Amino acid sequence: MENLPNCPKCNSEYTYEDGVLLVCPECAHEWDPKEVEEVEEGIVAIDANGNRLADGDTVSIIKDLKVKGAPKDIKQGTRVKGIRICEGDHNIDCKVDGFGAMKLKSEFVKKI
Repeated sequence: MENLPNCPKCNSEYTYEDGVLLVCPECAHEWDPKEVEEVEEGIVAIDANGNRLADGDTVSIIKDLKVKGAPKDIKQGTRVKGIRICEGDHNIDCKVDGFGAMKLKSEFVKKI
């Protein structure tokens, strides 16, 4: 049996070949093993669409987010410029216009 790499999206070890592509049965991710870039050392943040986020990216909020202590929510579609990736559950450090500095979860944003 051939030793295939783990899924780059969910890290599942149950990948299989389908023609020239590799497929993950757990998350249904398909990829060409020749095009897979080496993962850099450090923190990886993935947005709601599966795109990799990096420091300095601009993102958009995908749903209304309640903010503790604030009289209003952050509305869907709000753009946030110049994000910084950090460790932890809330892995985006940023400034949101009208709210100030805060941390967001990458699953509630999409890369623009």
